[in-house]
Amino acid sequence: MNELLVFICDGAPVRGEIVSISSAWQAILERRDDPPAVRRILGDFVGAATLLSASLKFDGTLIIQAQSKGPIQLLVVECKSDLSMRATVKLSVEPSEISADASLGELLDASHSGRLVITLDPSDREPGQAPYQGIVALQEHRGGKIMPVTSAAEAIGLYMQNSEQLDTRIWLTSNDTHIGGLLLQRLPDSGGHAHLDPQTALEGWSRIQTLGDTITNEELLTLSPETILRRLFLEESTENGVRSFPARSIRFFCRCSRSKVADILRMLGEEEVDSILAEQGAVETVCEFCAKPYRFDAVDCLQVFKTNLLSDATRPPSSGH
Repeated sequence: MNELLVFICDGAPVRGEIVSISSAWQAILERRDDPPAVRRILGDFVGAATLLSASLKFDGTLIIQAQSKGPIQLLVVECKSDLSMRATVKLSVEPSEISADASLGELLDASHSGRLVITLDPSDREPGQAPYQGIVALQEHRGGKIMPVTSAAEAIGLYMQNSEQLDTRIWLTSNDTHIGGLLLQRLPDSGGHAHLDPQTALEGWSRIQTLGDTITNEELLTLSPETILRRLFLEESTENGVRSFPARSIRFFCRCSRSKVADILRMLGEEEVDSILAEQGAVETVCEFCAKPYRFDAVDCLQVFKTNLLSDATRPPSSGH
C-alpha cells in the first residue's frame, strides 16, 4: 500500500487524511543504514510530509527540515504535490552511539537547539521570490520548564498551531516496512459548513477528535486507508455522513541529476574545483537522498565552466566511470 485518502465529515467542520506507505518507504530505507531510533523518527516525518502535502493548493514541493546540535544534525523530507517524495538524515555521531530507544528529544533537541522548518516551494516561483517558510522550536514551555516535544506528531501539531493557526491533530507511526498516519483538521465554520452553528461545529470537532484518539498503531500499520476510514467513522458516517475522495498514489522519486551537480560545481567556483581535481583527480559525489554516484573528471569540469551548452556541460561521465 502506498496510498493517501482524503475525506470530509458532513456533520462536523473537519477534513481528514489517512496515509499508508510501504514500498515507497522501503525504497528510502534500502538506500540508508540508520539506527532504529533514527529510522523511526524519519518514518514519522515522512508520513507527516505526505499528509501535509495533500493539502497543497499549488504545484510544488513541501519540505520538512528538523535540525539541531544533537545526534541528528539534519533531517530532510521532500514531498511534491503529486506525492512523490524522498528523505535523508545527517548524523553528527557514529550510528553505533545512538541507542535503539533514543527519544526525539534526545536526538533532535540537545541543549534546546532543535528547530522544525517547513517550506512551501511553488514550482512556478518567480526569480528572486522567496518560498514560504515557517519555523518553530522543538520544545514547549510547560510549568515554567522548557521541555522537548516527544514525537513528530507533536512537533507538527506545534507548527500548525503557531505558524498556520489551524486546529490540527495528527497520529503517526512507522516501522521498518510501513508508515501509517491520520490527520484531522478543523475547517472554518463558514464556507462549506456554514449550515453548522458554532456550538454544533465545536461539538463536531470534539467528537471527531475523540474517534481519532481510538486509532491504534497496529491499525495504522496494517490496514488500508479505506478500511480505517470505514471502521473508525462507521457511526459518524451512518448518522451524519462522511465523504471520501479517490485514493492517491505515493511513490519514491529522487530529483537529483547530473545537471544539478554541474550547477553545484559552478557555485563552488572554478578555482575550488581545480584544487579538488589536483588533489583527487576527479570530483566525486553521492546523492544524499538516493545514493546515486556522480563523477566529473577534468574534461567534464572544463565543460561545466567553459561551455554554454547544457547538453555538453552535463554529458554522461567519461568512459569507465
